[in-house]
Parts: sequence; structure tokens; C-alpha cells
Amino acid sequence: MKQFRPVRGLRPAARGLPGSPAARLVAALAALVAGLVVVLVPGAASAAPVCKVDYTTNQWPGGFTASVRLTNLGSAVSGWTLRWTAGTGQQITNAWNAQVSQSGTTVTATNVAWNGSLATGGAADFGFQGTWSGSLTTPSDWSLNGVPCGGTSSPSPSPTPSPTVDHSPSPSPSPTPSPTVDHSPSPSPSVTPSPSIDPSPSPSVTPTPSGCSGTGLVVCSGFEDQSGTPSGEWQVTTPNCSGTGTATIDTATAHSGGRSLRINGGGNYCNHIFAATTKNVSGVSPVVYGRMWVRHTTALPAGHVAMITMADSRDGGKDLRIGGQNGALQWNRESDDATLPEQSPSGVALSAPLPVNRWVCLRFQIDTTQQAMRTYLDDQEIVGLRVDGTPTTDVDAQWLRRSTAPRPTTFRLGWESYGGDSDTVWYDDVALGSSPIGC
Repeated sequence: MKQFRPVRGLRPAARGLPGSPAARLVAALAALVAGLVVVLVPGAASAAPVCKVDYTTNQWPGGFTASVRLTNLGSAVSGWTLRWTAGTGQQITNAWNAQVSQSGTTVTATNVAWNGSLATGGAADFGFQGTWSGSLTTPSDWSLNGVPCGGTSSPSPSPTPSPTVDHSPSPSPSPTPSPTVDHSPSPSPSVTPSPSIDPSPSPSVTPTPSGCSGTGLVVCSGFEDQSGTPSGEWQVTTPNCSGTGTATIDTATAHSGGRSLRINGGGNYCNHIFAATTKNVSGVSPVVYGRMWVRHTTALPAGHVAMITMADSRDGGKDLRIGGQNGALQWNRESDDATLPEQSPSGVALSAPLPVNRWVCLRFQIDTTQQAMRTYLDDQEIVGLRVDGTPTTDVDAQWLRRSTAPRPTTFRLGWESYGGDSDTVWYDDVALGSSPIGC
């Protein structure tokens, strides 16, 4: 057993005889173990992904719209800012459900008042319209509130002077998967919707004369007393800026009689144009009823356009707007860009397109005592354009985040485009008052 005695003697040799072979062997073994530990401990840990972005586009030569769904995978946030890099030659012209700005190729989208709070797993949908040249590329460098959506790397730990050697096996760390943006196509809301019209007559509408003999009418005009440029009871107005849009009295096209209001609405924002009534509509109550016959030449586009606007005194004078988006009729609220219905594929399918090249009777009612609105096309209600006080997903859940009932104080007919979309629109037999008005 003498051959084992030198092994027992290694301990004193290691302490007092650093030059001995035994000491050198122990030192080598210790260094080897330490080296193995350094290899097994990762130098940096990848943080969990903080968000996921679903990005879908509809494009045509020179233009496009994009639908974006931001899903928060991290901690809950009370406000969000999403940034990405647009391709060279891409320029955003307008947006909805978010405030979107562009500097060079850097694009920043910030929440609006009603969609800023995102719980873990919560999502916000917004969209924008733009122009492009060359090729339309898909962004990949998304960041939420300054943090890349794929997560960030933690700094490497600083070495301590006397590291503790762990002789227990250290499992190799499983790599954190790097998330990628989900570009799988989702149903596009810009598909031409099937008309979703409630065939049952509304109990709140009583048939009344379609002319000007109804009670409580403040506005009632077939434009028969007008010629050339609207004047008197109707005034041409460009609320923000003026361009090529025009408003004239047309004697060649009319729903009844021999005249109508013709709006030549140009593309891009400053080419909008309206004719506003000079009548005092601020006293119409408790429900504001409107009716007009409308004819236009171009199908409602994917981008946002407005055709009828009413200033709301309970919302800082911002407009309530009837127009279109994603090919269907919609209401839009200027102050927070809320839409009715919501601009999801399911929401858009609950609205209806505005038929082209024929006269259509469009009616609406706005309750000034509570959040309640209804809209009719040829005397049939469009279910996606109904506000009933109970939030309904894809319909009025977004709209009802504002609890105050609107109070219209103006009434304008025209065309307002937030992109490059233009149209020619005629209005005739227009009425507004405090009693239901039939077609």
C-alpha cells in the first residue's frame, strides 16, 4: 500500500512546496476545472421578446395601405411607441388609430387616447396609407418603447477577484429563440365588404314625408334656388386649406327637380371642399335626424375619406365624419380617430359599400342625450354603424370609449381625402331636423 502514501502527502506539499511535482499537478487540475466553469457559464443572456408585430399590406402602382397589429409580450404598458425603418422610396401620407410620423426612413407610431393601455398579451391595431417607388419592402426592425421586439442582451457579468468554483455540473443554457415578425397574411379589411344591412325596419323611425313638409326641419333643400357657386343658405368652405376641389350647382344631374350640389373632390388633403349650411343646427334636439340623396362615381377606397362633417361642440369643435375606409361606409371621430365600425376584417364586413352611379338615400340619427346612433342606406339599417350604449367588439367598442354624447353644431356636404383618392359626388333633397325623415 506504499504506493498510496504519496497521494496522502499531497496536501502539505501543495501548501508548502509550490515547486514540487505534486503541487504543480494540483494547480493544473484547479486551472482545468476553472476553465471548464468559464466555458459552461454563458457570457450574456438574451431577454425575452417584448412584442410581436403582424404587418399586412395592400398595394397598387405607386401606393399602398398597411394594417399593423402590435401585441405586447412584455409587462403591461400605459402608452406605447412603435418604431421601424421604412424602405427607401416609401412615404406615409395618413394613418388611423395611431399618430404616425416619418423622418427620413424612420417611422414612429404612437398610441391614441383610447388604445394606449396594453396588458401582457394585449394588442392594438392601427393602419396607414402611403406611396412607394422601386419596391415595397416589409419592415423587420420593430421596437416597442425603445426596446427591440426581439428582446435585448444583458451585459456580460463583471469578473470577481476570487471566483467561487462550482464543481457541480452546469447544464449548457438553452438558447432563447429569436422571435421573428409574423408576416403570415391575415384577412385584409380592404376586401370589398358584403352589405350588412338589418332588413327589419327600425321601430325608432316613423314614415314621414320625404320633402320639406315634415315637422322640426331646420335644413331642407333641393338646391332649386341655387345656381353657379353655392350661396345664401349654402356657403363653400375649406376648413383647413384649399386646393383644386370645387363645389357647384349642377343642372345636368339631379335626384328630383332640376338641380343638385356637385362636389369635385380631389386627392390629397388640401384638395378637400365642402358646402356648409348657414342654418343654425345647434338647437336640433334631442335627436338629430339627417337625410340626403347621394350619387358618386368612384367606389369608396381603402384609404380614409370623409363626405359629411359636423362640428361637435362637446368635443372641442372637432368633427363627426361620415365617409369611407377599406371600401365601406364608416363614421369617424376627428378628436381620437375612433371609427364605427372598427377597422378589423369582421368590423368592415358589418358595414356596406356606397353604390356608385345611382342615387342612394342615406339617413342617420344622432342622440344628443346618450351615446346612440343609427345609419340607414335606402331605408335599411347598416348594423355595423349602430351605437347602442353597450360596447360590441368590431362595432362600437372603440367608439364608446368616449362616453359623452355628441352635439352637432354645423352640417357640411363635400369631400375630404387623406390620401390620393378623388371622387365626384352629388347631393340632393337634403334635410336635417328633430323628427325622423323618410326617403
